[in-house]
Amino acid sequence: MNKRLRGCSALGIVAVWQLSLGIAPAQEARTLNADRLAKARTEVYKTVGETQLKLFVFTPPGHQASDKRPAVVFFFGGGWNSGSPGQFAPHSERLAARGMVAICADYRVNSRHKAQVKDCVTDAKSAIRWVRSNAAKLGIDPNRIAAGGGSAGGHLAAAVATLDGFDEKTEDASISSRPNSLLLFNPALDLTPDGFGRKADEKKADNFRERLGAEAKALSPAHNIKSGGPPTILFHGRADTTVPFKQAEEFARRMKEAGNRCDLVGYEGQPHGFFNFGRNENKFYDDTLAKADAFLVSLGWLEK
Repeated sequence: MNKRLRGCSALGIVAVWQLSLGIAPAQEARTLNADRLAKARTEVYKTVGETQLKLFVFTPPGHQASDKRPAVVFFFGGGWNSGSPGQFAPHSERLAARGMVAICADYRVNSRHKAQVKDCVTDAKSAIRWVRSNAAKLGIDPNRIAAGGGSAGGHLAAAVATLDGFDEKTEDASISSRPNSLLLFNPALDLTPDGFGRKADEKKADNFRERLGAEAKALSPAHNIKSGGPPTILFHGRADTTVPFKQAEEFARRMKEAGNRCDLVGYEGQPHGFFNFGRNENKFYDDTLAKADAFLVSLGWLEK
């Protein structure tokens, strides 16, 4: 493992007790992630009705507003229905220590805001646009902004890079909402029944179509790839039954056919969410983050 990324990931005596009972330490990981968020700088990037959508900003040591650091904006997973921006707080802390401004974005979801998938995409575009328009305030380079995320959050990261439309009408569309690179973790890339595995269950397919709020292909990054897309690294478990691995393979193939860089890293026997902090004694969290670091080094965004 990359020495720069090696850190203490022990979950303590409570986690040992949980493991002795066969209970995954997911709850403790969530608590630690919430504690991380509480230490981050908070910015409101958008207000919808009474809902304030926030960004949680992690900065490198000694960071100043006059800096022009590379940045990454992470979107959490949860099926566009639930989830917490704390999911990528561990990633953000580690990447901030490496010299990036790393940001965890909140966005509207169905369970809390009755949001449709199209609304989630709109919020994700608003987040990237706000970060770029406030680059000087945040001390970042507006031409080195990555989008990242897992599962539904990975969909949003890929969506802001590929989809036309779905912009907030009150925002300045002259400020691009497209990221300059992508860090994707088992993302949903094809929302059609063929891609997302719901073809056999018509009731689930009908419910999912209602939740989209737009035509499935219009919301599917895999169906909207163009030349000039951002360099991408894509991590996916080969045993993923939530988002089949073939989605990642097809997306990578189409990206390369369009002349775009897309590094697909498959993990044998791994299911959905394998990369998260607190799972598998952080084996895959560490490995995917080390590979993401190497990818960013290859772009010239981080030093070796």
